[in-house]
Amino acid sequence: MTSPSSTPLSYKDAGVDIDAGDALVDRIKPLAKKTMREGVLAGIGGFGALFEVPKRYKEPVLVSGTDGVGTKLKLAFEWQMHDTVGIDLVAMSVNDVLVQGAEPLFFLDYFACGKLDVDTAARVVGGIAKGCELSGCALIGGETAEMPGMYPAGEYDLAGFAVGAVEKSKILTGQNVKPGDVVLGLASHGVHSNGFSLVRKVIERAGADLPATLDGQPFREAVMAPTRLYVKPVLAALAAHPHGGEAGDGGIKALAHITGGGLLENIPRVLPEGTAAHLQKGSWPQTELFAWLQKVAGIDDIEMNRTFNNGIGMVVVVAAADAEACATTLRAQGETVHRIGTIAGRGEGAAVVVA
Repeated sequence: MTSPSSTPLSYKDAGVDIDAGDALVDRIKPLAKKTMREGVLAGIGGFGALFEVPKRYKEPVLVSGTDGVGTKLKLAFEWQMHDTVGIDLVAMSVNDVLVQGAEPLFFLDYFACGKLDVDTAARVVGGIAKGCELSGCALIGGETAEMPGMYPAGEYDLAGFAVGAVEKSKILTGQNVKPGDVVLGLASHGVHSNGFSLVRKVIERAGADLPATLDGQPFREAVMAPTRLYVKPVLAALAAHPHGGEAGDGGIKALAHITGGGLLENIPRVLPEGTAAHLQKGSWPQTELFAWLQKVAGIDDIEMNRTFNNGIGMVVVVAAADAEACATTLRAQGETVHRIGTIAGRGEGAAVVVA
């Protein structure tokens, strides 16, 4: 009789199912294939992903960004809404890369769980592939980690990494921003992927008294709406309104992705010393979702603009002479554009003033 101590133990006995991992890879491959673009030299499955910077770049500078989805995932688990958090994952990185004026080239993801549920993982990665496809970015690799005991049943974590390229002469630094420039705001899809620790507290406080719909969507869909991908519209605007231009001081001068820290913390990251953004209160509408969050949380406008994007997911700073033409280009690309303020000298005031 075999003693318990000598009974053979497989990796599956320890909680890691290699067959499930292989099944997931088979489900992922056709999704990743739809994201292929110029520069990809090898498909998913190798030890390393190969990418050649397109030869149309004369002096390419690589721009990288990494991020996760944060506690929005807790609602995804609770509500079984796994299809769009992958879009959030991609958007958080590619929108950041875009701010430097870069075109996102490729993306890698990391999916970690305690026990791999192939159907759930495939839904998540399907969202990642969709996000890559919508932003013209190739999904060229990733990692699926099954780690028994690390995560509770039904939960997982996500991280992602994007690399883009920009011509050295076209890098956006914001250093040429000056008083008189115009601040345009591109509408967000909702909360995006920041501030969800507070969102969850608000939902908990509201208890059963939750609105049936917000902004024309069922409550849960409104809360979980994925982060907007600004890549293609903004790249089109950058091509049509490059900084410098014929006037030498025209075009788009800076971009700011409105993530954690909201409008108040993110806009100053792209402003040169001695300047401030003066935003006009009421120049963009507050959605029902943000109005509900503010009311239930009982917070003031300053806290709203420091915690959430509050309706503006991307800020474009453009020379005054080009502001209307730039807004027209962005609207033609499907963006909702608001003229939300101007750049002024900072003096002793804050870097962002909303009044």
